[in-house]
Amino acid sequence: MSAQLVAAPAELDFLHRDSVHIAAPMTALQAYCAMISDVPGWLAQAFRLRDFISRRFNVAAIHGFSSRSPERVPAVGEYLDFFLVEAISDQQLVLTSRDTHLAVMVSMDLGEQSDGRQRLSVTTSVRCFNRFGRLYMLPVGKAHGPIVRRMLRNI
Repeated sequence: MSAQLVAAPAELDFLHRDSVHIAAPMTALQAYCAMISDVPGWLAQAFRLRDFISRRFNVAAIHGFSSRSPERVPAVGEYLDFFLVEAISDQQLVLTSRDTHLAVMVSMDLGEQSDGRQRLSVTTSVRCFNRFGRLYMLPVGKAHGPIVRRMLRNI
């Protein structure tokens, strides 16, 4: 299964992919819940700072991630933390966050490799709509890779 993107590749302002081998079988939602199960304090603080600054530009607060159980599977159109669920299956979870400044899509895809091991790929794509969106993505773009890699260690 291939990752979904928020726009055509040529229209993207940011694209990041990372992946990890999964030791035990799990669904895409279980992988998401594992990733957010232990949010480091510095990341929670970064979300608070983001919300404080963004509030001055009429951007909704996102409050970061909240620990949750994968037992209740959200439906398409429901929210999972600050993301809207666009698609969900055992093999894929597609989440978006959109406002007047940018659109973000996270595609979490599980696949089996030729050696039989399961691999989780996380693809984040962003399309900026204005100067604020591009400025916002300057620090976020630099921090995104290390954040995703840190969260993947929770699996």
